[in-house]
Amino acid sequence: MSSNRDIDDLIDLMARLPGLGPRSARRAVLHLIRKRGLLLAPLAQAMQRVADTARECLNCGNVGTADLCDICQSEKRETGEICVVEDVADLWAMERAGVFKGRYHVLGGTLSALGSIGPEDLRIPRLLDRVAAENVTEVILALNATVDGQTTAHYIADQLEGRVRLTSLAQGVPIGGELDYLDDGTINAALRARKDI
Repeated sequence: MSSNRDIDDLIDLMARLPGLGPRSARRAVLHLIRKRGLLLAPLAQAMQRVADTARECLNCGNVGTADLCDICQSEKRETGEICVVEDVADLWAMERAGVFKGRYHVLGGTLSALGSIGPEDLRIPRLLDRVAAENVTEVILALNATVDGQTTAHYIADQLEGRVRLTSLAQGVPIGGELDYLDDGTINAALRARKDI
């Protein structure tokens, strides 16, 4: 009976993942059990390694296994541009497109009056420090085209006005759209057609 409880617990945990409901979780767990040598054991080991080593980049907020992520450590990245995104999934979406060669800044969310989230609850102060310290010439506001995303973009633009060139993503990003759900071509077109704020 305890082994069934363990399997039920795994299904319950899997069902909490984005995009997986109870049915999908059951199918995934059944597949993992059937392929336990090929998938389940290596997956469990990889998850434990990530649980032990994953951390937030001290500079930009990306996720990695060192204090500074690979992007912040790379000497090949352009240092004069910072692309500001809401969360790590948006950064990864931008990287999938392979167009942006500068550095990133992950806010960790957006301003929200209803959620009582202010600038001090996000990584906005760190962004302002980076702009001053890293000789940044352009800040690209690649925030989701939602009310909170646009409110956050306007707040950041007000804070940086006159200090750097401010741009935002343009065509290709639909109103109400989120970067993580866009295809690479749409992100590519939006980044290339960015405009001054």
